[in-house]
Amino acid sequence: MAELLTDDQLNAELAKLPEWSAQDAALVRTVELASFTRAIQVVNRVAEIAENDDHHPDIDIRWRTLTFRCSTHYLGGITALDVSLAEEIDGVLDALS
Repeated sequence: MAELLTDDQLNAELAKLPEWSAQDAALVRTVELASFTRAIQVVNRVAEIAENDDHHPDIDIRWRTLTFRCSTHYLGGITALDVSLAEEIDGVLDALS
């Protein structure tokens, strides 16, 4: 079972995720893609990963701007599952942006 990260653990993980911040008990990243079509391609790929991992981010889509929020809702905060998902989202963005 996942456990919430301590403040020290969270700070150490954020140092490895420079595009992400901790906001309201979630890891958050906003990115602007080249087009709406590209943004939806990213969302679709992240959806595949999330289904495979059985851990899903909240995604806000505003034309070509995406905001990802990774939180372990049933625990009310950030766990290693969220860090892993953020890393996978970064990989998708590296490949598709």
